[in-house]
Amino acid sequence: MMRKTDRPSPFFPYHRGGMHCEGISLHELAKHSGTPVYVYSQSQLEQQFAAFDGAFSNKPRLTCFAVKANSNLAILALFRRMGAGFDVVSGGELQRALRAGADPRRIVFSGVGKTAEEIDLGLEKRILQFNVESEAELHAVEGRARAASRTAPVGLRVNPDVDPRTHPYIATGLRQNKFGVPIKSAVALLRRYAGSSHLQIQGIGCHIGSQITSLGPFVEAARKLRETALALRSIGIDIRYLDLGGGLGIRYRDETPPSASAYAAAISRELGDLDCDLILEPGRAIVGDAGVLLTRVILNKRAGGRSFVIVDAAMNDLLRPTLYGAYHRVLPVRAAGRPLRRADIVGPVCESSDFLARGRQLPQVKPGELLAVMSSGAYGFVFSSNYNSRPRAAEVLIKSNRFRVIRKREIFADLVRGEIARPFR
Repeated sequence: MMRKTDRPSPFFPYHRGGMHCEGISLHELAKHSGTPVYVYSQSQLEQQFAAFDGAFSNKPRLTCFAVKANSNLAILALFRRMGAGFDVVSGGELQRALRAGADPRRIVFSGVGKTAEEIDLGLEKRILQFNVESEAELHAVEGRARAASRTAPVGLRVNPDVDPRTHPYIATGLRQNKFGVPIKSAVALLRRYAGSSHLQIQGIGCHIGSQITSLGPFVEAARKLRETALALRSIGIDIRYLDLGGGLGIRYRDETPPSASAYAAAISRELGDLDCDLILEPGRAIVGDAGVLLTRVILNKRAGGRSFVIVDAAMNDLLRPTLYGAYHRVLPVRAAGRPLRRADIVGPVCESSDFLARGRQLPQVKPGELLAVMSSGAYGFVFSSNYNSRPRAAEVLIKSNRFRVIRKREIFADLVRGEIARPFR
């Protein structure tokens, strides 16, 4: 019997003996696209974005999708069509957003280490705001703006020293993290730069971490931002934008994250009547559950008292389990009803850390069967690499009973493009 926690989402149901994405059989899709392949439900992407953005409908806001979560051009174009802005953290992500048709005035540029070339690109495109994270970066942005005879719009990312109670690798708002400036230093720092003719200080913000499943840390951070915004206004610095970052979690296993509406209500209560436009930067909360990684069983193996299911997806395709010890449900594409056994689900990469799941109760599967690694829409393909000279997976978008390949599967020629087999004599 399938346990409650192992049931697929409504957009990946079992129908006629096999898992579907919306109206498309994943068995049939795999015949066309091969494996491994990332599969996304457009309807779920649309519903998740609308739910998140709509939860703040009583506030002036700009919902900037966090491009780092999933940077496929088709997905960015979909969100742009729905009115999204974009949160980018590199020149490459900025160019992706622009290629997807984004309005530069709806783009914020975050990140601790923007290069001179990246700052120049943001200035040239006239983006909405640079989220600066240190005095050194504030000075650098001012210098590049002076060289270009322009004024750079900036928001200061503060570090509110709030424990997000998440994995330490994705906690970003603690005192020891590299992100932002100490919140107690923000007013004095911005006071020093308030008279610059090449900086337009217009916002403050924070981002305390990712996969946060309780409201307390968000509320505490919002309260500290509100206090800082009011302190800045009291000295004549007009704060127009309050950037709340992202970080709202999803359910991978047994987590109970708050809904977008509960999150919005809590934030709105904390901010009260503060007159600022909100900048929101959701990523995982919108795309995480909307994607699966589809993989095929190569063989079964028994060794050292353990059972292994070896599949054609690996750590180079989905790094989260290796990097964070992250949990993803793994479900058979063929409907269950078979005896269960405990097994590790591993890939072909030559690393002991190459696994998708460990110690899982899984129906007995045979070579050639398909497995779906659930909730892989966020930080999935974007983390992929060519380690072991493995071509990266394809990506497919499904809407109702139609599908479209939105990234072709790489081939060997893609792996060696740009290389020259000519060593020195």
